Amino acid sequence: MPDASGSLPSAGLGRRGVPLIVEPTVERYLLRMQVAEDPVLAEMERIGEDRGFPIVGPMVGRLLEQYARGIGAASVFEMGSGFGYSTIWFARALGAKGKVVHTETDPGLSQEAREWLGKADLAKRVEFRLGDAVDLLKRDKGPFDIVFIDIDKEQYPQAWALARDRVRVGGLVLTDNALWHGKVAGKAKDAATEGVREYNRLAQADEDYLTTILPVRDGLSVSLRVN
Repeated sequence: MPDASGSLPSAGLGRRGVPLIVEPTVERYLLRMQVAEDPVLAEMERIGEDRGFPIVGPMVGRLLEQYARGIGAASVFEMGSGFGYSTIWFARALGAKGKVVHTETDPGLSQEAREWLGKADLAKRVEFRLGDAVDLLKRDKGPFDIVFIDIDKEQYPQAWALARDRVRVGGLVLTDNALWHGKVAGKAKDAATEGVREYNRLAQADEDYLTTILPVRDGLSVSLRVN
C-alpha cells in the first residue's frame, strides 16, 4: 500500500536517498555489471554523485546507446541534457555522421557539456542549443530517430505532444523517470507526479506508438512509433 506521501514502499534507498524500484541486492548486482568502461563517463558519474546532480546512470545510459544502435539512429533530440552524460551515450551510438541535439537552459552546464564531449572525442557529433527544451523542439520539426525526454516532470505531457510528431516511423521516444520513485503508482497528487502519470497515460494510449515502461533505475519509458 502507498505510504502517507503517496509512494509505494520502496525496495530500499539508492544514491542520494532516492527510493529504489528494484530490490537492493539486485540493484547492486546490476550496477556492478553496468559499470561504465569509458573513463570520461566514469568521471562524470563521480561528479554527478558528488554534486547530487541527477544523471541517468550507467544502466539507463547503456540502454540509450543500445536502442540508438538497434534502430540505426543518426539523429537524436535530447529534451534536457545537463552537463552531457546522456549525450555521450547517444553520441557513441550514432557514428561520425550522426548528430545529437543537446539542450540546456544553463549556459554554464552547456559549456561544461562541450568540455566533456570534447574529452570523449565526440563533440563533432553534438549540436549545443541554449534554451527551454520544449521551446527549442517547437522550432524544430525533425524528424528525428529518437527524442529523449528528461525535463521538469510537470512538462512531460507537453513534451509527449511535441515529441510524438517529431519521430519517424520506426523511431523512438525514450523518457526517463517514468516511475518517479514509485509515486505514480500511489496517491500522490503533486504536479510532478501528476505530470508523469499523464505522460504515461498518453504514451500508452497512443495508437501510433507501442510503449513499454522498463523498471530500470527510476523507470525508462520506451515508445516505438509504428504508424
